[in-house]
Amino acid sequence: MVWYPVLESGECVEIGAKSPLPYEEITCLYPSLKPMYMSWEFWYRPYWLWELMENNDWFPVFAVTVYFFLIKGGQRYFKNKPAWDLRMLMAVWNLFLAVFSAVGFTRMFPLLVHNLTTYTLKDNLCESPFHMIGFGTSGLWIAFFTVSKFFELFDTFFIVVHKKPLLFLHWYHHITVLLNCWHTWRKETATGIIFCVVNFGVHAVMYSYYFLMAIKAKPKWFSAKWITIAQILQMVIGVGTTLRAWAYLSFDDGCNADLSNILLTLGMYASYLVLFSSFFVDRYVFKARKTKTV
Repeated sequence: MVWYPVLESGECVEIGAKSPLPYEEITCLYPSLKPMYMSWEFWYRPYWLWELMENNDWFPVFAVTVYFFLIKGGQRYFKNKPAWDLRMLMAVWNLFLAVFSAVGFTRMFPLLVHNLTTYTLKDNLCESPFHMIGFGTSGLWIAFFTVSKFFELFDTFFIVVHKKPLLFLHWYHHITVLLNCWHTWRKETATGIIFCVVNFGVHAVMYSYYFLMAIKAKPKWFSAKWITIAQILQMVIGVGTTLRAWAYLSFDDGCNADLSNILLTLGMYASYLVLFSSFFVDRYVFKARKTKTV
């Protein structure tokens, strides 16, 4: 039985072409947002992409497997060869991802604020995303967000060809977040919008930092330490959100969350929290103390 809260703004309620659930279009609820959007965002809907994702669950597994072996093969290839210098290409790539993430944040943050202030926390953590997000402009950017995790694998290319140290945290994060985003989409888990907004925000800052580093224009005050702190806070939000969704699913009737997705997401964010915290302590606590004593 479909369960969903009563929508407040009836004039802005639409029905998705791929789902019978009604949803609210954010640009109708808040017309002042419309000037920020490009015209194609109001009409373009990648139904072909959603159908492709529904019928090809093998693809993300195949993608991360190829990614892993390309990493190992690339490191072996460059072991006795000089590093490439692709600094400008890397700068362009990071600028693209910074802009993409910033635009995505401006698209999804207003909807998240609306949902959190209009509906209960249970609605936001238990409802179907086809109802809380829909197939409008927000659904479009959720699709872009999911697909972007495939493109972000290309980050590792620059580390390998520049012969920089490749941390376990880096490739583990890329693999698991891609698989989790796909799984969250397929299981129609409402918590995905929260993770999407936070990730867009952190990545907008992170890739801006990488871009400025690539063109050697980073201000002295823009320290990588604050990016790591933001990432740790992101993991705290992820763990807290999934634990609350799990509690609703376990002890409250009417929660449509998926247990397998909750457990996978909780495991992912908990492991990230440990790894990023360990990285922060090693890089900014122990290393800083060692530098002071030298």
